[in-house]
Amino acid sequence: MLAGTPSVFIRLAGCPVGCVWCDTKYAWDANEGEELPIPEIVNRIVQWPCRFVVITGGEPMVNQQLPDLAKALKERNKHITIETAGIKFVAGLACDLMSVSPKLSNSGQKTKTTPDPFSPVRQLIRRYPYQLKFVVDSPDDLPEIQRALEQIGGVSAEKVMLMPQAKIRDELIAKSPMVAELCRETGYVFCQRLHILLYDGERGK
Repeated sequence: MLAGTPSVFIRLAGCPVGCVWCDTKYAWDANEGEELPIPEIVNRIVQWPCRFVVITGGEPMVNQQLPDLAKALKERNKHITIETAGIKFVAGLACDLMSVSPKLSNSGQKTKTTPDPFSPVRQLIRRYPYQLKFVVDSPDDLPEIQRALEQIGGVSAEKVMLMPQAKIRDELIAKSPMVAELCRETGYVFCQRLHILLYDGERGK
């Protein structure tokens, strides 16, 4: 919902999900990142003239330092978005927008399924201001999205975002009209992927 807002991104390394189309596979390895104390992370963030901070991954919810990091950022009056696949609920986070991206079968995720895989998602959206983002590879994904929303329950259309599955700019441009049409039919929100549109998958941008 905040696409286009100048923001600083904090990418936490480590992800147990492993989506086949992930555009940041280098962040799966928990040892990939630079180990920094929280005060140093905050010092780097405040050098930028942005109030908005996005904590992403990897998968931030599996990082034990996430609550302390979010608290330290909130003490600096930052607006905090947390990007998550919704595989784990963490209570008491300083979070202004929980951006939850439940994974469909098109993700090929390696995380073991449970009898109620959307239980953490329900807990997150009840506790935090939220948006739900679904990656769409083809129109055939729509019925699965709608089944997921039925299982989650109580989600209004304006909180649901559809984003084209793409790792490079050409893929994004090719699939965007299809996803936009699905949004027009359903009332869901089209989710632009600015980092791909602007930087064409280049790491570090």
